[in-house]
Amino acid sequence: MRLLVERVHAALDQQRTDLGEVHDDWMVFMPQTGWALSLDDFLLTRLVELAVHMDDLAVSVGLGAPELPGSALDPVVALLTGLAVRRHGQAALLRALTRAERAPAAINVF
Repeated sequence: MRLLVERVHAALDQQRTDLGEVHDDWMVFMPQTGWALSLDDFLLTRLVELAVHMDDLAVSVGLGAPELPGSALDPVVALLTGLAVRRHGQAALLRALTRAERAPAAINVF
């Protein structure tokens, strides 16, 4: 187990070093879709996946959802909120967040 922890820390250190050398205009090609995303957009989609799947995993083993730091949660919530507005409209999202009696049955962005 200690070896695994050491390897994870080494990989994180390498990622921090590598990301420090990245240029703002770098693109990430997604061969499975044929799309290219800016590095920022690519990393944001990974944050969304981590947030959603961490919750899935916690529920599957009977634990509460982990608390994410604001630096991770804020961009995820901003993206999901924007997607909800595009899919359901401003009124539906505002009602879902503030007026349970007028809220639509569900707001889902996926």
